[in-house]
Amino acid sequence: MNLFDQAREDRLEEEAPLAARMRPRTLDEFFGQEAIIGPGRLLRRAIQADRLSSLIFYGPPGTGKTTLARVIANTTAAYFTALNAVLAGVKDIREAVAAAQERLALHNRRTILFIDEVHRFNKAQQDALLPWVENGTVIFIGATTENPYFEVNKALVSRSRIFQLKPLNEDDLRHVVRLALRDPVRGFGRLNVEIDDDALDHLVNVANGDARALLNALELAVETTDPGDDSIVRITLSIAEESIQRRAVLYDKEGDVHFDTISAFIKSLRGSDPDAALYWLAKMVYAGEEPRFIFRRMLIFASEDVGMADPKAVQVVAACAESFDRVGLPEGQFPLAQAAIYLATAEKTNSVFAFFDALDTVQKEPEQDVPSHLRDANRDKQGFGHGEGYLYPHAFREHWVAQQYLPEMLQGKLFYQPTAQGYEAGIRTQVSRRREAQLAAMLEDDGAPAEILTYSPDDPVRERWLQRTISNVGVEMGALRDRLLGAGPLPRHAVLLDLNAGTGLLTWEALRRLPEGGVYALVREEADLAVLHEQIQALTEIERPTILHGEISDLARLLPADLTQFDAIVGRNALLPLTDKPAAIAELRARLTAQGWLSLAERISHYTQRLYDLVDLSALPGDLRRRILDAEEAIYEAEEDPLVNWRELSLKSWFEDAFADELSSGAATLSATVERSSADIQVTKTVLGRWFGPGRGDRPSYAEHLGVLLTHEEVKQVEKLFAAQLLNRKVAWQSRAALVKLKLG
Repeated sequence: MNLFDQAREDRLEEEAPLAARMRPRTLDEFFGQEAIIGPGRLLRRAIQADRLSSLIFYGPPGTGKTTLARVIANTTAAYFTALNAVLAGVKDIREAVAAAQERLALHNRRTILFIDEVHRFNKAQQDALLPWVENGTVIFIGATTENPYFEVNKALVSRSRIFQLKPLNEDDLRHVVRLALRDPVRGFGRLNVEIDDDALDHLVNVANGDARALLNALELAVETTDPGDDSIVRITLSIAEESIQRRAVLYDKEGDVHFDTISAFIKSLRGSDPDAALYWLAKMVYAGEEPRFIFRRMLIFASEDVGMADPKAVQVVAACAESFDRVGLPEGQFPLAQAAIYLATAEKTNSVFAFFDALDTVQKEPEQDVPSHLRDANRDKQGFGHGEGYLYPHAFREHWVAQQYLPEMLQGKLFYQPTAQGYEAGIRTQVSRRREAQLAAMLEDDGAPAEILTYSPDDPVRERWLQRTISNVGVEMGALRDRLLGAGPLPRHAVLLDLNAGTGLLTWEALRRLPEGGVYALVREEADLAVLHEQIQALTEIERPTILHGEISDLARLLPADLTQFDAIVGRNALLPLTDKPAAIAELRARLTAQGWLSLAERISHYTQRLYDLVDLSALPGDLRRRILDAEEAIYEAEEDPLVNWRELSLKSWFEDAFADELSSGAATLSATVERSSADIQVTKTVLGRWFGPGRGDRPSYAEHLGVLLTHEEVKQVEKLFAAQLLNRKVAWQSRAALVKLKLG
């Protein structure tokens, strides 16, 4: 460097802005950032020992990134060269690397290559630098205001130690001002400058952690203020306010602060904090964020986080966005704020995420065909039967009918889980009740022709849904549930026992009706126990029903010591399989409070639909017809079978015996009625297989019952007749049930 070059640099330094002149030159002059450069810290030790590896300084403007690089330049023995990514390109990198190679080869001197604004290098430029950092030709130091993990080449990041610099605190900023006012060479020490406390507070506050902004404002204030008669340059609050009128808000529309701020805004909305939401909204508007971007995020939020808890949220935000488009800024800030306040104060639910569960199922499950009855019937109904069996919901009560809508392998799959929030709370009960009725119908035996004839393995899901669709058992189950639970008073604090919980048809509705009471569910089968245990996991322990596993005769052992009686006892087919029904009824008497009531629905299996009535047997010989009738009737006359060895009068007399004292004294009322029902069922191959296949356990199949009076060949003849007349046809299935209601007090 010649004398002219040195003189030019000296002149540039003297004429440089105050912020550049006051830049610290050594570690002792550097203040702030104690977390990374304080005594004993790794970076300080590395600088002092001149043992630096590649570094990236990341932080907002005015926090000392470039300054720290200059301190390193003044401290290290390595050669220091600097590039600005805004101005430099691949050619400059290659030239710097070539000089570093020569310096290392001829003088054994390392080179530190400092790149300011490194995030502005494109991928090709960063890739050009990478090999020379890897082989140690240069020690790389980068400075960036953007998150290096997103904006800098991953390979470059992995080979560098990253230090994050934070905005300076108020004490650090005050120290910057005092130092600038004292320094006679680089600052204003040669002038007699005084700054009022409130003026200093304003400068520090509005600078918002940015030392460069602070020094620029101080320089403007000093250089535009004339000295007084006492030669003092006095900086008052009004002068300070003119020097820096707008807070330096850190906000880059493409950077971390942009994403962090919108994240804070959305999370404040989600947390129902309108104050925080307005603060972050104001910060974005103040920093110049595009309002349409904010509206876009709020529209997403209205569905994602408010959703069905308040379906109007989407309409409100959309209307506010349209209003903004019409009026623009600054008046458009009113609908912007209104939308934010509405979302922050709205009820919240994220149940629309159910769609992504469905999407995941579509991606992972094998492709499922559309069920036949849901297919378009306009083109091939006659040829393939598409659309056959579809039930038009508007033709039914409440415009709803239990019907199969999911593919075969997904029957019973739940995606949408309504919460108890806002509008969704109103539909939650309806959705749950219909699902429970559908589930009970899917697993229901009442419409199955083999209800008494055999106990065969569980039917495929498709078969159960097919029968439910045709017979509309789900609606019947819902109506029966309401009748059983409406048989007596049921205050919110009552304690109820469901005698045969099964799938939970009565249990879940009782739980809804008794929020301050208690529900106890008696379960016989292990499978039902597992289902109920899985279903209650969505409830807190205090909200869950108490599940008892056993028989009615086990109640004394199963119930807690402090609970022996119930305000209400309900059940569906709770007595049906019991051998000693009178003993069970006597046990129920002991479990009712003095003002309690009982409501049971028991299928009278003796009156089950006879299969011989479903077909025309006239083509068979008279003797064979008689033996078919005799063999089937023998099923329902078996005195040892508890399923069929009783009638409605038997049931009523057992209750009269158990409650004789109360009934005779007028302290109890009893009613027992019989209801007939008819449901259409589809006779499929599965149904015929149950009738004419092998039985299970001690329950013979229909064919095995016929085999008592018919030969094997005759049974096969009957099977062919049934298949010819009934296969894939709907038939009316008749049944009867006894409804028993008893009230004490």
